[in-house]
Amino acid sequence: MSRTKSEIAMKKVFALLLWVTPLWAMSQNKLTVSVVGVPASIGNVSAGVYNSEVGFLKIDHVIAGKFVQAVRGTTRIELDNLPNGTYAVAIFYDENGNEKLDTNFLGIPKEKVAFSNAKMKTFGPPGFDECSFKVIGDQEMKISF
Repeated sequence: MSRTKSEIAMKKVFALLLWVTPLWAMSQNKLTVSVVGVPASIGNVSAGVYNSEVGFLKIDHVIAGKFVQAVRGTTRIELDNLPNGTYAVAIFYDENGNEKLDTNFLGIPKEKVAFSNAKMKTFGPPGFDECSFKVIGDQEMKISF
């Protein structure tokens, strides 16, 4: 059975679309977070990215994270390879550099904490929905202590 040139061309275009569409849908983005109000250039600033209410603020549910050297005033953290989606970011100032959030005997943080789009509440941290935002391309945000 003989195929016309237009049928062959159409199949090539269709094959190309099938190959390119998943790559476009899984595009990877860079989130740059400027953490404002860092009190000193000692220790680290930590960022954890979450994509669900389930496990929000649990270390084993962080989908992307980074510790960077603290810079007094504003510390920038770049988080690469985030697919399009809904995320929430939690930040803490790890003054002593032990790479964990130090808390008192009640579980209240002794180190500064901050969140994307929300503040710490009187009786605990905000929820994922309060902190969440959409990523559909490279973007920058400011989070203040």
